[in-house]
Amino acid sequence: MKKVEAVIRHFKLDDVKNALAQRGITGMTITESRGFGRQKGHTESYRGTEYEVDFVPKVKVEVVVTDAKLKMVLDTIMSSAQTGQVGDGKLFVSELVDVIRIRTGESGVDAI
Repeated sequence: MKKVEAVIRHFKLDDVKNALAQRGITGMTITESRGFGRQKGHTESYRGTEYEVDFVPKVKVEVVVTDAKLKMVLDTIMSSAQTGQVGDGKLFVSELVDVIRIRTGESGVDAI
């Protein structure tokens, strides 16, 4: 099993969610986050005054999948979250030792 963490632009969330749902991925966790990478933030103007925004708003999408579905999930997120601009985000893939469903006690792939 793998855990995929995708840090994406907030306005691409619906595209990613719908694309994953169309491919049978129904469970995901969404976290609003802020950060920066190569773009190093940006400047904004409010009532005529410019100010630096060091941390850009992002959304982190977490999905747990079987090894067999990993490539499909990565390709789906990449194609639906991509704008071609700096700041599109990152994908992180981690190995999961176990998953346990609290309600039933099921573990492993059965708990996904």
